[in-house]
Amino acid sequence: MKTTLIKSVLSFVTALAFVSCAGGPAGTASLAGAKAYPLKTCIVTDNDLGSMGDEQRIVYQERELKFCCAPCVEKFNANPGKYLAKLN
Repeated sequence: MKTTLIKSVLSFVTALAFVSCAGGPAGTASLAGAKAYPLKTCIVTDNDLGSMGDEQRIVYQERELKFCCAPCVEKFNANPGKYLAKLN
């Protein structure tokens, strides 16, 4: 009984996280139609993509962005202009 409840709560929290990310501050949206990301490294740290965990992808202002890990997405959200300058 306890295991079933824990699994249900974890499933709900996971689903909630995906839903909340869909409209997050970085303007995440579908990758379809977004301008392709030109770098082979993380826009925040310049590390190889996926080197610090699962590669993360978002769309910001109709542009695909890639990160080496989830914490870099948070850093980007705190100051997008700083990192977007690398692409301009």
